[in-house]
Amino acid sequence: MSYCRQEGKDRVIFVTKEDHEAPSNAELVEDDPNDPYEDHGLILPNGDINWNCPCLGGMASGPCGQQFKDAFSCFHYSKEEVKGSECVEYFRSMQECMQKYPELYPQEDDNERAPSDAAALVESSSTDSASVSGSEEAATSTENPAAS
Repeated sequence: MSYCRQEGKDRVIFVTKEDHEAPSNAELVEDDPNDPYEDHGLILPNGDINWNCPCLGGMASGPCGQQFKDAFSCFHYSKEEVKGSECVEYFRSMQECMQKYPELYPQEDDNERAPSDAAALVESSSTDSASVSGSEEAATSTENPAAS
């Protein structure tokens, strides 16, 4: 015979082998798409942004939450050919706010550049290498006239 017992905040249910053999009589309730407490993804069924989505990492709350919401909303609803191109001021405002709270919104160190930045540095240094080596040769020849 199955039974339940309460242990603090938890409810422990013990079932017998016979309980598991009988078909379930549980009725599933269809999800209500308008339930504000139901977990949804980033976009709600009505097309609105779900600011409670864990995928936003809490960015919609905190001291810069409103600036984040403004920038993200602008980008999400953007109809421009280059999506979000009209949202630069919103993102600038969000960035300025985040810089006021470095303990909450840490900035990337200059030493830890993103891969795209590193690739750009490699490209620019390789295109300038001819001019650099030419100037080094010129400096060598003026510093040490006997070497020529």
